[in-house]
Amino acid sequence: MKANVGPKIVLIHRKTRLQELKARFNTIANAKFYVEHLGMSFDDFVHENDGYQEALQTAESHLSDHGRVHRLDRTFLPNFVFGPKDYVVVVGQDGLVANAMKYLSGQPIVGVNPDPKRWEGVLLPFKVDDLADLMPEVMERTRPIKRVSMAKVTLNTHQELVGVNDIFVGPRSHTSARYRITLADVSENHSSSGIIVSTGLGSTGWFRSVITGASGIAASFSGQPVKLPEQIAFPWDAPYLYFSVREPWPSQTSAATLTFGRVDNQSPLYLRSMMPQDGVIFSDGIESDFLEFNSGTEAVITLAEKSGALIV
Repeated sequence: MKANVGPKIVLIHRKTRLQELKARFNTIANAKFYVEHLGMSFDDFVHENDGYQEALQTAESHLSDHGRVHRLDRTFLPNFVFGPKDYVVVVGQDGLVANAMKYLSGQPIVGVNPDPKRWEGVLLPFKVDDLADLMPEVMERTRPIKRVSMAKVTLNTHQELVGVNDIFVGPRSHTSARYRITLADVSENHSSSGIIVSTGLGSTGWFRSVITGASGIAASFSGQPVKLPEQIAFPWDAPYLYFSVREPWPSQTSAATLTFGRVDNQSPLYLRSMMPQDGVIFSDGIESDFLEFNSGTEAVITLAEKSGALIV
């Protein structure tokens, strides 16, 4: 018999590609026509959706044996109030785990991979059927937890934003970002494509991509191979962040020497916008959830006070 009482378990999920297409084109038939018109196989969309829905149903069945299950679509995460004793289970991709983590206040997350053949799942150590034996251990607090450091940006307008993987500061579109950057006792004006500030968790993502591109350019100009050090990916719980400036432009009014460095609580990164419009700050690649960063706005980026907790 399924439990109707007991602890609340929040089951976080997201729409599949098929569901998003249906919402866009109103019917499955219209969605199929669109996909096949582009030369893609519609069967893959259907198989992905069917597998994900089955995984959600199985997960909910297992979880219902241990408490009250509340399904939550990712679109409602920014406005959902999590209780301090809630248990959180994410069924989806790595990005969904990171997205959920920044809205929590220390509640541990169980990351479940609904389709290991489709997704690698660095943050998804469990399969759906693991939940039956896993949840009692989670509730008894006998499972190990891996801590995840987060980044935080605070504006002089008192607005804040947290990033689990990274924080981007720059232009809304493909134009130049203009700002003044300060780290420790070094300051300079910049014109660039923006700044990426990465956590340890995000150091294998966008951050590594930027560093790889920069090393490739350096190798091309020097004629010598540039091998990336393994330590470019730093620990998930590291008490520091790294920033990298994208495509800095040196000119009579802008410098390009303060382009990479370490940020921590003793040495935050300070930025002051010099953009009259279209300056933005967003985290974890979610451009729709942004802070405006226009002329006169000042930002301080450092480690967040809270950290994430991933059940392993």
